[in-house]
Amino acid sequence: MTEQMWDAKSEIAALIPALRAFARTLVRNPTDADDLVQETLMKGIANSHRFQPGTSLKSWLFTILRNTFYTNIKISNREHPGAAGCVSEDCMLLPSQEWSVRGLELREALDRLPEDQREVLVMIGVLGISYEEAAVICGCAVGTIKSRLNRARNRMLSYLEAETPTELLEDNEPARGLAA
Repeated sequence: MTEQMWDAKSEIAALIPALRAFARTLVRNPTDADDLVQETLMKGIANSHRFQPGTSLKSWLFTILRNTFYTNIKISNREHPGAAGCVSEDCMLLPSQEWSVRGLELREALDRLPEDQREVLVMIGVLGISYEEAAVICGCAVGTIKSRLNRARNRMLSYLEAETPTELLEDNEPARGLAA
């Protein structure tokens, strides 16, 4: 290494306190500021042959530090490592607890229906059987099937819209005595 290279290194090393102070004005975290100074020193030493004698070495290094800081910001805005937009924080599956609870509520409400209404609701609403086929299976008129289905839907809605379990229990009067 030449004598000129050693002089540049010693002059650059003498400016470390000023570089640290400037870096801390740009970066609030002291560790990040020290990393920025280190990167600036590496670039300054590696490019010391580009420094023009007679100009301010301090200004030259401050420009390198500032440009390095802005370059790092651009890179971090593109990459977002660990930031809120990080892909690793996206859930692959949504939590299923609410659907499990809703499924249990639905099953409990269905179990509370009178047997004839539950039977018609499952045949038509779940299995997709036509009114006519359901009437044949149940041995009743199509109008009776439609009436049972309507009552079953209305009861299910009232059971599922109740806000407390006691409201569900209060609405549990059997409709089995009605001819339908």
